[in-house]
Amino acid sequence: MSTRRFAFRPRLLDTFRSGYRREDFSADVSAGITVGVVALPLAMAFGIASGVKPEAGLITAIVAGFLISALGGSRVQIGGPAGAFVALLYAIAERYGLANLLLSTMMAGVLLFLMGALRLGQLIRYIPVSIVIGFTNGIAVIIALQQVRDALGLAIDKMPAHFFGQISTLWQHLHTINLAAAGLCAVSVALIVWWPKSYQPQHAVWRRWMARIPGTIIALVLGMIAVRLGLGVETIGSRFGGIPQGLPALSVPRGDWESLRQLFAPTVSIALLGAIESLLCARVADSMIQDRHDPNQELMAQGVANVVAPLFGGIAATGTIARTVTNVRSGARSPVAGIVHALTLLTIVLMFAPLAANIPMASLAAILLFVAWNMGDWAAFRRLGRFSVSYRTILLATFALTVVFDVTVAVEAGLVLACLFFMHRVADLTQVEPMELPTDQRTRPNGATVEAWRLSGSIFFGSVGKLDRLIDPARPVPGAVLLQMRQVINLDTTGLEVLETLHSRLERAGSVLAIVQASEQPLSLMRRSGFLDRIGATHVYQDMDTALAALTIGPKAPPNA
Repeated sequence: MSTRRFAFRPRLLDTFRSGYRREDFSADVSAGITVGVVALPLAMAFGIASGVKPEAGLITAIVAGFLISALGGSRVQIGGPAGAFVALLYAIAERYGLANLLLSTMMAGVLLFLMGALRLGQLIRYIPVSIVIGFTNGIAVIIALQQVRDALGLAIDKMPAHFFGQISTLWQHLHTINLAAAGLCAVSVALIVWWPKSYQPQHAVWRRWMARIPGTIIALVLGMIAVRLGLGVETIGSRFGGIPQGLPALSVPRGDWESLRQLFAPTVSIALLGAIESLLCARVADSMIQDRHDPNQELMAQGVANVVAPLFGGIAATGTIARTVTNVRSGARSPVAGIVHALTLLTIVLMFAPLAANIPMASLAAILLFVAWNMGDWAAFRRLGRFSVSYRTILLATFALTVVFDVTVAVEAGLVLACLFFMHRVADLTQVEPMELPTDQRTRPNGATVEAWRLSGSIFFGSVGKLDRLIDPARPVPGAVLLQMRQVINLDTTGLEVLETLHSRLERAGSVLAIVQASEQPLSLMRRSGFLDRIGATHVYQDMDTALAALTIGPKAPPNA
């Protein structure tokens, strides 16, 4: 974590100051329009999957997408509603209501801004990859499970928020399957998967132009045509009454103190998940364009976006990998592309919102099923056998807890498991070994025995058990104990307490404790705590030969304190 003072410097400013050219603007406009078209169905689908109306997803993509690009620390990242939030937001909306969901999102925005302002962006890198894969795959399963109702056209008024409730509800209503909806969903998935993805120069002109149109848009348009031709499936219009033609008026969600107290855990969950997802996405973008984003600026931009978007009825936003990758592959060069993406969505809403009433829910379910499949790293399960027990345990535990409970519990449990496994590993590497001394240096002048022990690794609360034999009351007390600590990389206060106990035991018996070749960190802690004063400065040595000479046959050279 950096100690530099607060700085707010959007990447957009650097873009203009470094010489923004006309060809850069042309490339950004083209990429922004492409991403805007791709984002249209995803924004609506993520809004619905999060337990709110489709326009909430569109508003989030417009408002938050604009602010994240304008104020962020990445050149090409696209912000908006994301699949990572679906399960969490659905559960919050189900339990606390829409107004409290918006309040929680705004408070999470404040937390995100503070994280960036305090320069905590680098801390996200400390989350193990096993946890990231676990909760990402778990979220993908939840998204897919939530789409079964619309994919099969089941007659379910409202899906429960939790895994077992969803499974039970789907099973109980399986007999209400709508074959038309199921067929439309299957055809839509096939279109999205197999729609031409290549537009190389050698291909025919019509193929190149058609390939530029996302398969998701093709699926929506054909679904709308099917509805107009009389296909009996549920649509956005029949469930939500359509989409308003324009942005709603600015409005502050109302809440009370009791509500705010209850929203603490959801707020932290949204902020943590938003930070992880956005910075992971920014790292993916960096690898594609050979750049380096500013994680703290990105968090501050995410914070501003999550404060402002709910004022217009939007939900939580973060960086989105699929749209960011599309942005890069479409030739984006700067944050201008993200701004154009938001303006493209706004234009579509203003001009074509009434047409959205005919969008089939089965087609949106197909889009989210495709997103869920691409979102998960399913090959990670096949590779589990190649890795350690700790990696497998953390990944599978995080995955299962994400699916059964929620992503907050999963990440917390994953971090606890990761810390426990790490401490166990460090403790295993810590060694306390007796040293063989020359025969003439095994006793003091008074005949008392001399023991020397080599300590290595980290002497901390998780490994101090290895020092137990030194303070075992059943052991005879030697005349002197030398601890060679050259390979001790860390000593904490619990380890220091054990050394204090050893010293006290030796002191009561008239014996001596000597510290030999201690490295800087342990030596610093022993000095600051007063431990070196208690054992005596003459009992701290730079090498073993000097220590043995001083304690067995009398000092040959002055000890080094």
